[in-house]
Amino acid sequence: MSRTDEIFEPALAGKKIPILTLDNKWHKLFTQREYTSEIGRMESDMNKLLKRQAKVNEESREIKKLKKAKMDEIVVLADEMGKAPSKKLEKKLEECRETVTACNEKIEACEEEMLELPRQINRLNQKLMLATMEVCYHKLQKNTEELQEIDEWISSIRRELKKKVVRKQEKEAMNHRLYSYMHDIFGADVIEIFDMQYNPEDKYGNKKESDEKRDDSGAGNKEGGEDALKS
Repeated sequence: MSRTDEIFEPALAGKKIPILTLDNKWHKLFTQREYTSEIGRMESDMNKLLKRQAKVNEESREIKKLKKAKMDEIVVLADEMGKAPSKKLEKKLEECRETVTACNEKIEACEEEMLELPRQINRLNQKLMLATMEVCYHKLQKNTEELQEIDEWISSIRRELKKKVVRKQEKEAMNHRLYSYMHDIFGADVIEIFDMQYNPEDKYGNKKESDEKRDDSGAGNKEGGEDALKS
């Protein structure tokens, strides 16, 4: 038994579902890839039913309007026939009665169709909802699996990061101890050659000194160039 038959359909039993194709939020549930041919077909069928329903309603109103006009005309013609009967009036009266009879038949047909169309729309809408739930369920399942993988990756990276941070702190502490011991044993003059490379108090000493030397060299080159131009 499929998930639709086992879970989704019983869950929707007796519930009033809004027409999905008229809800903009429903259209946002799918990407182009997830928009299956089955859903596309049902959406097309639903739109046809909704258009037919609107057309039948409009036809029913127009027919009722025509019927009322003919009924009013029959009253006038009947009154004229009572005063001055004629073949012409009798023919017009008969035509109006035939039109009213035809209108009654069309109105009855429209009313029957107007009763059946909502049933068809509701049945199709429920099928569309079930198909939608299937797609969304699989989408949620896939996203959940990917989220679990991402969570595991993040946890792994956090553990590795903590190890790296501890290792970094150990190395920094070791360098500091080595520098301090050597400084105390050999003195500042002897250890000076190590200062720029290993001094934990001045991590960027080398970079700073290099930048200063580069600036001085650049200034010298600039002055030399100016002297050459002057000569």
